[in-house]
Amino acid sequence: MLDLKGKVAFVTGAGSIGAGWGNGKAAAVLLARQGAQVFGTDLNAAAVEATRAIIAKEGGDCSTHICNMTDSGSVKTAVDACIKKYGRIDILINNVGGSAPGDPVSMSEEVWDSQVDHNLKTAFLGCKHVLPVMEKQRSGAIVNVSSVAGFAHQVDGRVHIAYSATKSGLFGFTRATAIAYVKKGIRCNMVVLGTMHTPLVEERLMKQLGPEAARDLVAKRHAAVPIGRMGDAWDSAHAILFLASDEARYITATQLVVDGGLTAARPG
Repeated sequence: MLDLKGKVAFVTGAGSIGAGWGNGKAAAVLLARQGAQVFGTDLNAAAVEATRAIIAKEGGDCSTHICNMTDSGSVKTAVDACIKKYGRIDILINNVGGSAPGDPVSMSEEVWDSQVDHNLKTAFLGCKHVLPVMEKQRSGAIVNVSSVAGFAHQVDGRVHIAYSATKSGLFGFTRATAIAYVKKGIRCNMVVLGTMHTPLVEERLMKQLGPEAARDLVAKRHAAVPIGRMGDAWDSAHAILFLASDEARYITATQLVVDGGLTAARPG
């Protein structure tokens, strides 16, 4: 079950900020545990090296590349390096993203543009340079990582208009890409994450709110989830693994919501 032996997985954002497990790090390690050869990219050399070291220690195969996923040339170089190393790409995990608070008045144009690049352009460029490889193979599985913020809701009254807009855009991007390539043996799906407790989120909250307010918000977020807790990187990784696997061979142009019942419990 969920056997990825013989497959090559290109995982973006495969490092993790600080201690613990981020979504990309957990996904890379889990895919490797299932037999995939992993090519992990990140801007942070130390972070992605830590992921590679874990995979190597467990007997898996992982190569890494420093890549700015908002830059087309950098992405192409990384894809070329993966092809040179492994000869193919069977799985693409578009995992790069992050949020910044603000409404249309308070948010600067620079932050807006950065959010569009970070959350939407990265998936576009990943697909732009990997899809031709998959098309030649006549096979491939793409998993884009989105958020329940794409349903245009607020979390604890905090407004993130650019994050919501870009994650909503990822819905349309995923569905349109899936249908464009469905006859070419390529599937494209999306995991939609609820409130997740990862090192990246914790670091961002600490910077934005300070330690005490951040701890209070974390507690409120745990309590707000019907299942009783926020998700973690492994909840994300197992959903990614399923959609990337052959067990999901009949699934494309859809989304798997991983939110502990959060969106179902919201009024309206």
